[in-house]
Amino acid sequence: MTLAAAIFGRAAKAVITLLLIVILNFFLIHAAPGDPAMVMAGEAGAADEQFIQQLREQFGLDQPLYVQFWNYVSGVLQLDLGYSYRQQMPVLELILDRLPATLLLTLTAFGMSLLLGIVFGLAAAARQGKWGDTAITSMALLFYATPLFWVALMAVVLFSVKLGWFPAFGYETVGAGFTGLEMILDRLKHLFLPALTLGLFFMAVYLRMTRSSVLEVSQMDFVKTARAKGLAEGTIRRRHILRNALLPVVTLAGLQAGQLVGGAVLTETVFAWPGIGRLMFESLTARDYNTLLGVFLVSAAMVIAFNIITDIVYRLIDPRI
Repeated sequence: MTLAAAIFGRAAKAVITLLLIVILNFFLIHAAPGDPAMVMAGEAGAADEQFIQQLREQFGLDQPLYVQFWNYVSGVLQLDLGYSYRQQMPVLELILDRLPATLLLTLTAFGMSLLLGIVFGLAAAARQGKWGDTAITSMALLFYATPLFWVALMAVVLFSVKLGWFPAFGYETVGAGFTGLEMILDRLKHLFLPALTLGLFFMAVYLRMTRSSVLEVSQMDFVKTARAKGLAEGTIRRRHILRNALLPVVTLAGLQAGQLVGGAVLTETVFAWPGIGRLMFESLTARDYNTLLGVFLVSAAMVIAFNIITDIVYRLIDPRI
């Protein structure tokens, strides 16, 4: 099967998967306790039944569930994700406004975790059984076992409160009016702590996987044959060991890339990062069904896209597939 045919097949499956996700999410959200009209009435300072009924009629919450379902699905097929009760704006517009911040955070954390995981994994494998290997693997175990929100809070206390090296919260300095290079550097300072916090957990996973894979591949017959032929050790490590050892790491990275969006919910909440993870948390507390469904749909689409990209990269690394 050619690469184009494989991509087309995965894209067709992705459309079916997204449709099933839309249906499942709709009924799961509406099965949860809570009434958006009651929440909006409470925020408006009015709780009489007439006002609540007006809100239900205004946003279509008084209609039967199957009517609400049909309206939602038909809207999704037309790229209309509905209207946000809380934010008072279309959901798609709201998500597109927050999505760049989430993509910046998750892609930076993903790249950082993958690069550091591979580098430290190779270093640990090269020092197998020595104190360097023990130190690196112990560090990985520590970051893997530590809760994400605790790491985020400790990073704020250490690097922001105590040392003052990085800003504690936000996407950029409010009211600074930076432009050009100053704006880029300011956003990078705000990005560093959230990206590092989110990436440490996944770095630990990639580190341990890289170490185990490199040690396993190093004992295979084709590596021993390469050494018997007199090839330089650097060539053996680069062309024979590393390329084959990266296959399971790439697979794991592709599967976990979508999980970064889930981890971003905690990270964005702690660091007040204006992404869709924080939007999801705010919408959950406000029972903003349409926004929640929109965020779930976009998150699912991102996970599927990461999986397709993983398949493509996997084929490039291993042409036998």
